[in-house]
Amino acid sequence: MKNRTHYCGEITEGLVGQTVEICGWVHRRRDHGGVIFIDLRDREGLLQVVFEPEAKEIFAKAETLRNEFVIQAKGIVRPRPGNQANPNLKTGKIEVLGSNLEILNASEVIPFQMDEYQKVSEEVRLKYRYLDLRRPEMQQRFIMRDKIKREVRYYLEDHGFLDIETPVLTKATPEGARDYLVPSRTHRGSFFALPQSPQLFKQLLMVSGFDRYYQIVKCFRDEDLRADRQPEFTQIDIEASFIDQTWIMNLTEGLVKHIFKKILDIEFQDFPHITYQEAMHLYGSDKPDLRIPLQFTDIADLVVESGFQVFSEAAKDKYGRVVALCLPQGAEKLSRKMLDDYATFVGLYGAKGLAYIKINDRDQGLNGLQSPILKFLDEAIIYKILDQAKAQTGDIVFFGAGHKDVVNASMGALRIKLGQDLNLYSCEWAPLWVTDFPMFERSNGELTPRWAAMHHPFTHPNITNVDELKDPENITAHAYDIVLNGYEVGGGSIRIHDQVLQQAVFDLLGINKQEAELKFGFLLNALQFGAPPHGGLAFGLDRLVMLMSGTNNIRDVIAFPKTQTASCLMTQAPSPIEEPQLKELGIKVAGVLKE
Repeated sequence: MKNRTHYCGEITEGLVGQTVEICGWVHRRRDHGGVIFIDLRDREGLLQVVFEPEAKEIFAKAETLRNEFVIQAKGIVRPRPGNQANPNLKTGKIEVLGSNLEILNASEVIPFQMDEYQKVSEEVRLKYRYLDLRRPEMQQRFIMRDKIKREVRYYLEDHGFLDIETPVLTKATPEGARDYLVPSRTHRGSFFALPQSPQLFKQLLMVSGFDRYYQIVKCFRDEDLRADRQPEFTQIDIEASFIDQTWIMNLTEGLVKHIFKKILDIEFQDFPHITYQEAMHLYGSDKPDLRIPLQFTDIADLVVESGFQVFSEAAKDKYGRVVALCLPQGAEKLSRKMLDDYATFVGLYGAKGLAYIKINDRDQGLNGLQSPILKFLDEAIIYKILDQAKAQTGDIVFFGAGHKDVVNASMGALRIKLGQDLNLYSCEWAPLWVTDFPMFERSNGELTPRWAAMHHPFTHPNITNVDELKDPENITAHAYDIVLNGYEVGGGSIRIHDQVLQQAVFDLLGINKQEAELKFGFLLNALQFGAPPHGGLAFGLDRLVMLMSGTNNIRDVIAFPKTQTASCLMTQAPSPIEEPQLKELGIKVAGVLKE
C-alpha cells in the first residue's frame, strides 16, 4: 500500500492527465456495458472511478467489490464524456480510470445504506454510530464543527486570549442542575464532581492575573434532557478582566459575526438589544425567535371589569396576565380542526383552553365575528380588544389568560408553532441580545420566602451598594444572552469581584457563612486578595453548530451522543459495575429505584 495523493473530493479538472492514488469506501458500484463504475467516498466527497475490462486482473477484482468495502485505487484523471457529467457533484466533470486496485478490507452487509435519502430510525443510527458518521451529510457537519472551532481560536487569540485548561475532577457545588459524581478510591466516602461549567476556576484565573482566558471545554449536567440538550456538552468559555458589559458583548458579538462570515459567508448587521422584560412582554420568552413577526398585546386593562371571569380574574391577579396574539389572515388559513389541535397544544404548557375571535368581516360588526367567547364580552370591549391587537378583516386573534408563567409559556409556544406551521419566517437568521435579566427568582413558587439566583450566585447585581439587596424582586443583573432563531446560543454576566457583596448575595439566597465557606471557600478567600472586575460569556458549541449546519437535533453534531434518557445505545453505557470495583471504592448499591 502506498500513501494516497489526494482526497476524493479534491480531484478537479486541474488534475486531468495526472496519476492519483485515492482511498475510501465503496459508496456504490454500477456495471454498465462491461464497464464497472465505482463511487468512492471519503470525508471530502465522492469520486467516480472506472475499471475497464481490458485490464483483466484488476477488472476481476473490481467485480468483487460491494458497498462499504475499503479500497485504494490508482489511475489517471480524465474528463467525463459530456453527457455523463454530474452538475450536482463537486467532482462531477471528471473521473479516474483505474489502473490499480487494492482491497484493504471487506464489509458485511450494513444495517442501513449511506444514501442521504434513506430514512433510518435514530435508534438504529445511534446503535451503529460509527456507520452513521460515514454518511456524507454527517461528515460535512463535523467538518463544519472543526472549522468553527478553528475560527473561534483565531478570533480570540487575535484579541489576546489565552487557552487555559481547568480541572475536570472538581468539587461538588450543588447549585442549579445536578452534578455527575465520581467516587474517590484514595479518599473513601468522598466524591469529585464533573464540572457543570468552569465558572469558579475561570474567576480564579482572573484573580491570578490571566486577564483574557478562553477554553473549548466539556461540561456535564445531570438534568432532564431535550432535543437541544445533552448530559455532556461543549462550551466556548470566555472570561476577561478590567472590562464592562458593553466590552464583552461587543467582543462576543464580533465572534459570532466572524464565524458566520467565515463559515457561511453571511454578514450580520449589529444585533438588536431588548431587555428581559421586553422579551417576556412581547413574546412570552427570554429567547424569542424574531424571524416570526408576531407579538403579544396586553389587554388586561380592557377586561379587568368584564363579565368574562376567565379574563377578569387573571387581570386582577398580581401574578396574572391576559394577552392577545393576532395572526394576520389566520381566519382563512386555520380550519376548525387546526384550532382544536392548537387548543390541545397549549394544554401541554398548562393552559386550560385557547380562546379566539375570527374576524371574517369587521365592517359587519358582531355578525362578522366568530367566537365562542363573544357572548361573555360587551360589544364595546370587543372592539377595543380588536383595535388594541390591530386586528383586521381576515385575521384571527388568540387569547391567553391565567398565571403569567403559564400564559407566557403556552402563548409563547403557540407563537413559535404558528410560525413553523404557516412558514411565517421573515428572514433566515435573527440574532439578538437579551439583557437586564432579573437577578433573583422565587425558587419554589411565589409563596416561599426563599430566593434563588436566576443565572448563578456569582452574577453582579445591577446595584451601587449592598443595601439595595433589600428589594430583591426588583433587582436586575449584569447578565446577557445571545439568542439566535429562538435558541440561546450564549449567555454570560459581569461577576461579583468583591467579597462583601458576594457574601451579601449568599445571605439573601439563604447560604450562610458556614455553608458558603464549605462550598465556595476557595473563591471567597481569593476575592480577598485583589480580585479585578471581570466578566465573560459561554457559547454552547453544540447548539451553535446545530443551527449553522441546518439540523434541529443536537445529537446530529456530537460524534457519540447520548439518547434523551442519557444512555449510549452503541456502548450500552451506563452499565453496572462489578462488586470488587465497588468494594474498592467503598460503595454499596442499595438497589434500583422503581419509577
